[in-house]
Amino acid sequence: MFKQILTLMRGRTYEAQEAFTYHHALPILAQQVRDAARGVEAARRAVAVAMAQNRIEAENAERLSKRIADLETRAIAALEKDRNDLAAEAASSIARLETELQNARQVQSEFATGIERLRQAVRQSEMRLAALRRGERLAVARERTRKLTADVPGEDLSTLADAEATLARLEQRQRQSELTAEALASLEADSDPSALVERLAAAGCGRPLVTSADEVLERLRSRMNTSH
Repeated sequence: MFKQILTLMRGRTYEAQEAFTYHHALPILAQQVRDAARGVEAARRAVAVAMAQNRIEAENAERLSKRIADLETRAIAALEKDRNDLAAEAASSIARLETELQNARQVQSEFATGIERLRQAVRQSEMRLAALRRGERLAVARERTRKLTADVPGEDLSTLADAEATLARLEQRQRQSELTAEALASLEADSDPSALVERLAAAGCGRPLVTSADEVLERLRSRMNTSH
């Protein structure tokens, strides 16, 4: 009996946890998305720092290469002048700088490999974060729809139907008013002699009421021919 009671208590505890998680699922999801976004932003900054450090190593390697080339030129000049002491000193410096250059290039190569892996990881994380945000928006929309259909009383739903019917009647009356106004305007135009004259002139019946540019041009050409 005691064992069954413990089993029942664990079952009730599990159900309570599940109910709590479901009831607060959207706030929990929103916070998880915010935490994930901060993590992605931190990873992006880490990649930026690594890229900057890699740029520094590249610049250092370039600087070392220039110093080595300059010392080699000067060492050759010292040998040509039989200054073996200066040439030996330059050779020692060149050997030290070449070691530094080798180390710098090795660090740069390791940075480049690591940076590429980090950039791929960040791109994947950004894609997953974007998918999470789309899913969150969809979940919010679904939850609002569920509450609208589950929590709104029947009387409020009937009010929605009444409002839709009122809107349909209003649109019909507005359309009727528009058509009536157009019909009145047409009747007024039919009874107006001036409007009739304009329509006849536009149809080519009688002298045009407005002089066209072609007529003006033809008149000017006629005057020009007459003057000559």
